[in-house]
Amino acid sequence: MISLPDVGSTVFEHADPHVVSDYVNQHVGVHCIRRPRRVAAQASLRHRRFGQLDLCSLSYGDRVQVTSPALETIYHLQLLLSGHCLWRGRGQEHYFAPGELLLINPDDPVDLTYSEDCTKLIVKLPATLLEQVCLDNHWRAPGQGIRFSTSRHELRQLSGIDSLLALICQEAASEKCQQPLQEQYSRIIASKLLCTLASNVCREPQGESCPSFGRITDYIDEHLKKDISVEQLAQLANMSPRSLYALFERQAGTTPKSFIRQRRLEQIHHHLSDSATRVRNITEIALDYGFMHLGRFSESYKSAFGELPSDTLRRHH
Repeated sequence: MISLPDVGSTVFEHADPHVVSDYVNQHVGVHCIRRPRRVAAQASLRHRRFGQLDLCSLSYGDRVQVTSPALETIYHLQLLLSGHCLWRGRGQEHYFAPGELLLINPDDPVDLTYSEDCTKLIVKLPATLLEQVCLDNHWRAPGQGIRFSTSRHELRQLSGIDSLLALICQEAASEKCQQPLQEQYSRIIASKLLCTLASNVCREPQGESCPSFGRITDYIDEHLKKDISVEQLAQLANMSPRSLYALFERQAGTTPKSFIRQRRLEQIHHHLSDSATRVRNITEIALDYGFMHLGRFSESYKSAFGELPSDTLRRHH
């Protein structure tokens, strides 16, 4: 039996498991339950919203199978406190014992069978929280989403997570922890998981010589006359669009679209300034580089180079 402070107010005590399941569906994660036999209603649940986390202490009080095709936009960190729980996934199965952690990715199917005396602490983390932690720390997360490599862990082998969970539960139960501090705790537990558990996140810092950024700018320069979408660039860099925006802000101080527009303007300026380059008319070269609104193109060009494109062409040809 693992001892942790209560996470908060009792929502249900000695309740029907299906009633508890309906509540879990609304607040913790979509699933369905099956009970092979009917016994007296003994399900219990404590729940507390804490920053960006949902903390839930749950017992169905009966042998129950819990299934879900996927959690979609959330991660579940489940710590077995008492009893046992049979997990099936990734072609494997394992009986979780007290003190073992199960980490469920958003796209992992869920197939769990609780024993009658099974009690769990469930921490629900939104995918957006982990993405934001990666952005804040300049870590690289794949565009297809953050995924932890291993589902099963022993709490005693994960340094500091036990005390962190205990502290978060204690703060949640006290009702005195203010929202800004709750948000900090949310980021800390997400950071702790990303730093402690194996995942597809690259935590090497992206410096000025960031290879991803160089590869992206080379691609942009080679395709200036073609449509270039943020999604294409994110896929090229193997990161999410949100991470791509953060990369451009950090490396170039601007957005991807603004960067592409500036590169196109610079290329047009080069052509207009080179007397050896044949330029028949400004409209043609502007359209070649994707500027469909000539008035806006002229304004952008003048803002960048201090003169109209016709002035540049006149001076050099």
